[in-house]
Amino acid sequence: MTDTDGGAWASLFSGGKDSSWALYRALEDGLDVTRLVTVHPGGDSYMYHVPATELATLAAESIGIDLVEVTPDDLGAETATDASAQGDAELEPLEAALTDLAAETGLTGVTAGAVESEYQTSRIEAMCDRLGIDLFAPLWQRDPATLAEEMLDAGFEIRIVQVAAAGLDESWLGRRLDADAFEELLALQNEYGVHPLGEGGEFETLVTDAPHMSRPLELDWEPVWEGSRGHCRLTDARLG
Repeated sequence: MTDTDGGAWASLFSGGKDSSWALYRALEDGLDVTRLVTVHPGGDSYMYHVPATELATLAAESIGIDLVEVTPDDLGAETATDASAQGDAELEPLEAALTDLAAETGLTGVTAGAVESEYQTSRIEAMCDRLGIDLFAPLWQRDPATLAEEMLDAGFEIRIVQVAAAGLDESWLGRRLDADAFEELLALQNEYGVHPLGEGGEFETLVTDAPHMSRPLELDWEPVWEGSRGHCRLTDARLG
């Protein structure tokens, strides 16, 4: 159970919709989130959201919560021999950062934006057990359509910044994930098996505005398309 009576919390934060929603829900539930923790993977990652994590600094400024960054140099996953070992190796620097935070603030728990990934969630749960802290995961095993509706109703502005799935072409890059886009994603789920929240890595997102942000993120970008996948290459970013 999550203790909302006191203690400092850290939010595992990438700037994407899922971690942003977990943070927003934690704040709405009265958790005292004193740090955002962003991991910057150096390349493809089994554990972490990859694109545009460099914008976490701007997002944290808008949110008004101090940011702790774990850099690619801290990640030792290149020595891993398989997916399981890589996930374990990628978790080590995050656990070290949270251990330091626990010593500094008396950490009560962390928030996470996991929806369906047992791979990620089992490792985060085990890490929390080792650290003796709670896990707040308000998206876990929730219905994707309900989650999307809640995010949009709350006023989240979400942009798709990377796609890598059949049915998602270059036109999706930079597109706002609104009700119409989500309806199209539900149709693509039926046709191609695309997860409507991108839980299988079909697409990645960035939250550019939300109720817990004092100023929106404003972005300049150009599309990079690589035949069957692509991403937004950011050329400038600032707070509005």
